[in-house]
Amino acid sequence: MRNLRTTIAACLTATTVAGIALGVPTVASATTPNTLAPAASATAKHVVVIGVDGLLFDRIAPADAPNLDAMIASGYSSKTSLYADPMAPTLSGPGWATNLTGVWPDKHGVTSNSWGTGTNLSQYPDFLTRLEQANPSLSTFADVSWNPIVDGSAGTPLITSAVDDVQAAKGDADTAARAVAKVTSAGPNASFVHFDDVDEAGHASGAASQAYLDAIHEIDGYIGQIRAAVAKRSDAADWSFIVTSDHGHTDAGGHGGSTPAERSSFILKTGSGIAKQTPAVAPKNVDIAADVLHTFGIPIPGALDGRPLDAVSTDPFDTKAGALQARVDETGIPATTLGWTKSMPTGWTVDNTGMGTGGVSEWRGWSLASDVFWTGTETGQGREDNVRARGVFAVADSDEWSDKSHTGTFNSRIVSAPYTVTGKTSATLSFASHYRKEGNETASVLVSFDGGAWRNIETYTSDHIASIDTQTIAVPAGAKQMRVQWSLTNGDNNWYWAIDAPSVS
Repeated sequence: MRNLRTTIAACLTATTVAGIALGVPTVASATTPNTLAPAASATAKHVVVIGVDGLLFDRIAPADAPNLDAMIASGYSSKTSLYADPMAPTLSGPGWATNLTGVWPDKHGVTSNSWGTGTNLSQYPDFLTRLEQANPSLSTFADVSWNPIVDGSAGTPLITSAVDDVQAAKGDADTAARAVAKVTSAGPNASFVHFDDVDEAGHASGAASQAYLDAIHEIDGYIGQIRAAVAKRSDAADWSFIVTSDHGHTDAGGHGGSTPAERSSFILKTGSGIAKQTPAVAPKNVDIAADVLHTFGIPIPGALDGRPLDAVSTDPFDTKAGALQARVDETGIPATTLGWTKSMPTGWTVDNTGMGTGGVSEWRGWSLASDVFWTGTETGQGREDNVRARGVFAVADSDEWSDKSHTGTFNSRIVSAPYTVTGKTSATLSFASHYRKEGNETASVLVSFDGGAWRNIETYTSDHIASIDTQTIAVPAGAKQMRVQWSLTNGDNNWYWAIDAPSVS
């Protein structure tokens, strides 16, 4: 936890500049001249990523936050969910490393607020550094209130010295003043601006407090000043904004745990050509880095976990989002949460031969589920670390199924629609896998060609946590179709297996 600073007084009078509301003491007029000439740049594109530490999306509406409200009303907006222990606690170090690098903590290696030098940040640098590496003619800028992001005081800086201008501010007012001045004078192609006072209000007073809402109002005003500075530029139409957070907060104050509030984040994006939308498949925080690279036409490295925000899902499980329903036996999940179904995508089937009777209805055999529903069954058991699944995914959870009176064991198999393999000698199967091994249950992947016998291609003997599993499969001569089966058998209170985004190429 960081040391708290006194937050700036709240309930400040709002004014308007270029149609953008301002609600904090104004930055010195010398930094905001009325006539602005954009600086020359190697590209017409400009992106400002704004990080608001500890901001809960659901607390924006109750706050006096006209700028954030306008972004939500006119642009792209979505809640997102983070990991939890044992991958990493919901702290600022892991959160900002994830947002900046575009990979999850199991790759970047930042798992605390004091991460030292034992990380993989040189292998997975921040998106500003990647821009500089790919195209040094691009101009980059970082301006942060939580200084460990850039100064090395907690470990290897999350933003490297390759960035053109890196500033560690004295506080959020200083951060805003520097950002406005930089936008005005230089117009960087890509910027990262970080504000801290919302998080400090959360620690001091809790996310359910008026002080937390007042801090949102304060930062909203600073965001308004940056947007107003951009609006005065002759190239304003070429700018876009992304706003996000590194974690959430509990109502009482604090974060680091595995509750939905602590795992909560969001992504907002506005700019020319960005229509109002809430995506059907929620993005991930790792998408921010990928989206910035995509904006500048830079290929997204395969090692990154993210994808552009406008990417379209090809996952068959996501086609069943409209079939998700409310709880039956999982009474700890809010009745309004629609998050599970037994309805399968076209061509997919579930074989429950040998499945025990009774148990928790939602998990009697393979089901489809959402993150908020599945992780809500029981926090702190590693379900939160299924970070490489998106939207709707398939779950076989013998641990939860066994929590209600039952007979027999968990025996269930989910079978894919047929994949065409005509004329092929091999096929590559890929899917996200989140498996915890315990006891005598068996988790296997099998294939069948043209309705023939099932052939085992892999049996898990250890955990596969948030992995992307691939298998190259030999195709018999003359085969036309291949089906894939994921089989979890002989389970009884023996953890779980989740799979997502299966594909064959």
